[in-house]
Amino acid sequence: MNISLMNNDAVSGIVKIVIEKKDYQAQVEMQLRQYRQKAEVPGFRKGMVPLGMLRKLYGKNVMANEVEKCVLDNLTKYIRENDLRILGNPLSSETEQKTIDFDTQEDFEFYFDLAFSPQLDIKLNKRDKLNYYIINVDDEMLQQQIDSYRRDFGSYDMVEDVEETDLVKGTLSELDENGAPREGGILVTGAVLMPMYLKDDERTRFVGAKLNDIIVFNPDKAYGGATAEIAMLLRTEKEHAAEIKSDFSFEVQEITRHREAELNQEFYDRVFGPDAVQSEEAFREKVKLAIERQLNPYSEQKFQNDMRALLIKKTGNVTLAEDILKRWLRSVETESTPEQFEEDFPKVIDDLKFNLAKDHLIRANSLEVEPQDVMALARQAASEQLASIGIPSMPDDILDNFAKELMSKEKTVDSLVAQALQNKVSDWIKTQIKIETKEIPYGELEKLLA
Repeated sequence: MNISLMNNDAVSGIVKIVIEKKDYQAQVEMQLRQYRQKAEVPGFRKGMVPLGMLRKLYGKNVMANEVEKCVLDNLTKYIRENDLRILGNPLSSETEQKTIDFDTQEDFEFYFDLAFSPQLDIKLNKRDKLNYYIINVDDEMLQQQIDSYRRDFGSYDMVEDVEETDLVKGTLSELDENGAPREGGILVTGAVLMPMYLKDDERTRFVGAKLNDIIVFNPDKAYGGATAEIAMLLRTEKEHAAEIKSDFSFEVQEITRHREAELNQEFYDRVFGPDAVQSEEAFREKVKLAIERQLNPYSEQKFQNDMRALLIKKTGNVTLAEDILKRWLRSVETESTPEQFEEDFPKVIDDLKFNLAKDHLIRANSLEVEPQDVMALARQAASEQLASIGIPSMPDDILDNFAKELMSKEKTVDSLVAQALQNKVSDWIKTQIKIETKEIPYGELEKLLA
């Protein structure tokens, strides 16, 4: 076997692989003998089929498979041992590759087009400037979060009379035209509704009602003909609900009222853990810090976007083997139309430039990800997931368990490692360029990220 790099330039090259019979023949014979052990051919006992017959029946396919395996294994080895930094995958050469005929040939020549990663020399200094936007947590945002905690950690009490926001439970009974229970009509025990979701006229029938009161109302009017809500209340199908225009009686049997938590030590402990804060002032400050932590990823995302644009700019008019890259991308992207592919290709090139620049900085500055970096990101992800369901604080040991559970999934770990590596690049760049910190309302940052 002989492998060589030909037609080599700065952005592309062609690898030529010459395969002779001696390179693959032993493997072909071994495969045929292994196949013989399990081949079942009429007229022969298992394992006793003549090797010559198997060679005639399957020799060409076995040879083709072994030649292909030999070529790909050695091509991969050649690229690795010669440290050829390529983009995408090797492709059969459009200009050099000749037709292969396994019926007549014993020696073969294979040619592969390679797209090389360009040499970059990215320089960063204090003349390069990026803004870092910090979201201003104003009083309104702070109060909204505190109100949300008070609702989430509130209580449910049984009361005697109905207010708009109460949960009312009782028995529903369909009425006839005379206001009497309809024979064979709908009867629902344990029906539940909230007056605040009813239309005005029907809502007023419930507000102020007391336990054991019987209220006559019309579900179709109460929900404005919304069949999904009517069907849920009457526990029937939506198609049937659309036909129900009758009045119903509702006997009030239970009234539940949600009360927001009071700003006291018990509430503070439930939100942030025992004795984490011991005053309203400290609580508000802790909530503000929690909001800032939740919003920080948005600030970092904006910085990452701007950093990406800077690195793409720094790559300059770098030359790439776009014809080979297009062929490779078309081979892996089969859903887009040719027109859509051409439209999206400049964005793909920008993505490629960014990754090339990032990889260059990682190698040039020996940036490495440590296990503790990945664990820190896993803990952050776990903390954000818990915060999204109303748990802003969690003991470290429990948070660690959540993080370890996330890291038990291979795809999650790969994603965390990639993020940790990008963070390393981001942190390094922050030390090299001028960063101007600016406070900005959350809504303004949303617009910048759109």
